[in-house]
Formats: sequence, structure tokens, C-alpha cells
Amino acid sequence: MITERSRAAVSASAELLARCALDALRGVGGTAVVAAHLRAADSQAAHREPSVAGDGGGDVGGEGGGAAATSSAAVAVGAVRVLGADALAPYVLTGRALLPEESAAVRLSLSALPPVRRPPAAPPGGRERPWLRAWIDWGLVAVAARLDPDPWCVAAPVPQGPPPCDDGAPRHRSAADPADGQGLGEGWAPWSLRMGQLASLALPGLDGPVHQAARSGVLALSRGATRALLRRDFATAARITRWLAWLAADGVALPLDVALLAEDIALRGGDDRCLLDAAIARRLLGVEVAV
Repeated sequence: MITERSRAAVSASAELLARCALDALRGVGGTAVVAAHLRAADSQAAHREPSVAGDGGGDVGGEGGGAAATSSAAVAVGAVRVLGADALAPYVLTGRALLPEESAAVRLSLSALPPVRRPPAAPPGGRERPWLRAWIDWGLVAVAARLDPDPWCVAAPVPQGPPPCDDGAPRHRSAADPADGQGLGEGWAPWSLRMGQLASLALPGLDGPVHQAARSGVLALSRGATRALLRRDFATAARITRWLAWLAADGVALPLDVALLAEDIALRGGDDRCLLDAAIARRLLGVEVAV
């Protein structure tokens, strides 16, 4: 059972991994993002081991140093899976070759938590969280396979595409609502939020049903990014802006100045994942990422 404590630990670890990826993208950190993150988790567990084994203290309730190491490793691997393809974004966006140690670290992360063989149905027919997880896993596997075409990296099955968006529908209408004569798609507000949760797929070289949905949802994404920025929800604004930057790089005309939007988020954004999304958006637009 996944507890709130474990979710918080994985989320904190994902922030650290995002910082490593951001530094690598800016050229101020090491290039082995995933490998360095897993090593740091092992080192942290090793430093905790004497306390845990000696007095029953520490984070694992006196279960011993081996439990501490296992817990730290699981949290670090979970963080890789949360970030998805973004853990490898510095390689994709800079053209650097994937290091052997990085390939091994990604392989370990995928073998420890294998992607599902049969992706769940898309919402509203299926549960949203497992469907999102299947798509994020697909992105990580697809990027790893492109950077390191070793036979170990077998392509993950492609999940179903997202529910359609109807620009004319009430903005908050869910895909689960029955058709009301205004179209079969959902409103742009929930649709753009869901696309934002799949922002790790907005990278060069990736394409699929989610990307096709982005191409047909330019107005919804523009509305969603603008609404999030006005609400000072910079994390959501950065995620949706990544899709707009990906579309601009794909040659799609946009109804707003996405470069200005990305710059504003980069200046006012908050945590490391938000800043990583903004930095990736600027890279997609051909703007250098400042240190």
C-alpha cells in the first residue's frame, strides 16, 4: 500500500532529480542525471545505516540498514518514473550521447517498476491516474530506446489517446458528463490540465495520440496556459506552455506569444520541476537557458 508519507518522499526525490536535469540542461552539472540520482540515494542510505542499525532510529523504524537502503533506492527509482522522459531531456535537447552508466540506471529503474503490459482505458472509461502513468512510462521507454537502441529497451505499448476537447463546450465540462447537445468533447479547462500532466511527452522525437491531440487543441492549450498564469499557478502554466512550445517547434501557428509566456514563467516560477518545464519550453523555442 502506498502511503502519503511514501508519496511525499517520492515527490521530494523527484524535485531533486528535476534539479539535476535542470543543471545538466544548463551545462552546470554532471551529465549522468539518473545514475547520479540513484548513487546519491545509495550514499544517503549508507550514511543512515549506523544510526538505524545501532539504536532503532532513522526512517525505517529500526528495521536495519538493508531496509534503509532498499527504501532509499525505491524512492529514487520512483522519482525517475515520476519525471519520466524528462530525466533524459538534457540528452534529447543537447544532443549529448547517453552514457553507459546512465543507460544502466534507466534500465534498473524500468526493471524495478516495469510498465504495464496492457495499458488501461483512457478516462472516462478508465481510471485517470493509471492511464497517465502508462503514458509517462511510454515516454520514458521511447526516449531511452531512441538514445540507446540496445535490445534491452523494448518499446512500451501505446495507451489510448486522451478524450477529445470541444472548444465550444462549457469550459469545465468533464468527459464523464453525458452529451448535452454541445458536442461530445470535454471543456478546455479539465482537458488542458490533463495535457499538462503529460508534459514530459512534449519533447522532440516523440509523437503519438497525445501529440495529435495537442495539435488539434491549440486554442484549449492557449486558454489553459493563460488561465494558469493569471491564477499564479506557475507549475501548471509551465507544463501547458511546454506543449505550446512543442507545437511552435512543430510548425503550428499559435494565438499567443509563447516565448514571452515561457520567459515570464521562468522568471516567476517556483520549484525545480516548474523551472525545468520552463527551461525545456525555452529550449524547444530555440532560446538559450540562462544559468
